[in-house]
This record gives sequence, structure tokens and C-alpha cells, in this order.
Amino acid sequence: MTGEADRRPAVPREERGAITVADRVVAKIAAHVAREALSGFTESARRVPPGRRTPRVNTSVRRAPGRNTAGRDAESAALRRAALGEARLRIALELGYPSDIGAQCAAVRREVTERLRTWAGMDVSDLVVSVERLHSVHGRHTDRARVR
Repeated sequence: MTGEADRRPAVPREERGAITVADRVVAKIAAHVAREALSGFTESARRVPPGRRTPRVNTSVRRAPGRNTAGRDAESAALRRAALGEARLRIALELGYPSDIGAQCAAVRREVTERLRTWAGMDVSDLVVSVERLHSVHGRHTDRARVR
């Protein structure tokens, strides 16, 4: 097998090509994972009216530094295996009330951080989870008298 492939210099596998993950992909992954994390809190989820688009994710991705490090030492090998970049996220939630708001926000933070590292190879440098609105059981019944 003597062809053009034999004449080209061999490039090590870890130095070939590049992988980038777009901001919108990171946002979709985060929204999906946040919905899954919140689905475990069924009591709170039932109080949020249907059709509410939650969670909403704003993201900014910083690409990893260049991988063309010189040398074959342990430091350059570690850089080549490093994450694809850093993601900064802001996730806005609408939750049912009364519920354990802290536990729900903690579950979203934990799951999003773990899954972005696993699925997209990204580190999460900053993750803000904010509760935009609370939905009470009593808020949906407009035909009844006010609850005090």
C-alpha cells in the first residue's frame, strides 16, 4: 500500500482537528438538564402552569486556550486532555410555592455542572440560578375570594 497517505507525516491523534461547542448547544443542554433536575420535585412542578417556558438559559462560552503546546512533557499532555472551554450560565426558573426552593436550585446547579462536563466536555466557571417567579396554588383560582 504505497500511496499519498504513506508520504504524509503522521500527526498524533490528540493533535488532530478541533472541537467547538456553540453557545446555543450549551444552553440547550443546560435547559434540558435543569428540566430533568426539577422533574424530581413533583409537588412544585404541578403548581407551575402548563405552557410556561422554563428554565430560560443565557450562556457565554469561552474557548479553551490553544492546544499547540510545544514539547511532550506532562504539562502539555494535561493541556491536551483539558476541557473544551469554560461556560458561564444564568438559569432563570419558575417554581411552585410552597416548596423547597433551595433544594431545587441546588439540584439544578449540581446536575447542570456535572452533565456539561460529561456531555460537552466543558467546565462551568460561573453558574447563577435565579428564581424569576413563584406560582402558588392559590394564585390560579381567580374565581375565589382572596386568600389571607
